[in-house]
Amino acid sequence: MPELVFFSGTMDCGKSTLALQIEHNRSARGLQGMIFSRNDRAGQGKLSSRLGLVTDAVEVADGQDLYAYLVDHLSQGGRADYVIADEAQFLVPDQIDQLARVVDDLGLDVYAFGITTDFRTKLFPGSQRLVELADRVEVLQVEALCWCGARATHNARTVDGAMVVEGAQVVVGDVNQSADEIGYEVLCRRHHRRRMTAATARAAALSPDVLPVPST
Repeated sequence: MPELVFFSGTMDCGKSTLALQIEHNRSARGLQGMIFSRNDRAGQGKLSSRLGLVTDAVEVADGQDLYAYLVDHLSQGGRADYVIADEAQFLVPDQIDQLARVVDDLGLDVYAFGITTDFRTKLFPGSQRLVELADRVEVLQVEALCWCGARATHNARTVDGAMVVEGAQVVVGDVNQSADEIGYEVLCRRHHRRRMTAATARAAALSPDVLPVPST
């Protein structure tokens, strides 16, 4: 039976790499996929991995009906044996409903990839709808690590290396941005709660007052 599968995890845990691997494995067997993406780091109309792999994709527009797009594509003689939707957290709930309809009415597997929560630890609306509708939710087993070495569970937005907790939910950035611009960092829950990024941890470690040693 066709399925709607949601692959979730923090940033930097290999979601897009897995999406590209699924595309490669199926295309190598003669299958053709429809790839949707939104706000990819490589630019519009791309699905890319931090490992340097990239392929073309359909850039999802605001208000676009993904089910109608697939029906139109198939009606014009196009082919789609499965669907990949990367950066699915940026889709609106109605578009997730449309992907579910693709599974149920068109009989196609849909593989959606995205992060679950934003930099404030709040659910993205698209991810929330996927959790509600997906036949399966798969948490990726490639663990991203916090700067302390613990498993990273939260995404932090940074400005000048310091964590921020206010601002628009969607600001495109990456974990490899330079310290003087908006970027993202994955943290364990403890350091996300303390708003302690790698940069602020280094600054604290340089302070002579961090661990006072009593005189003897």
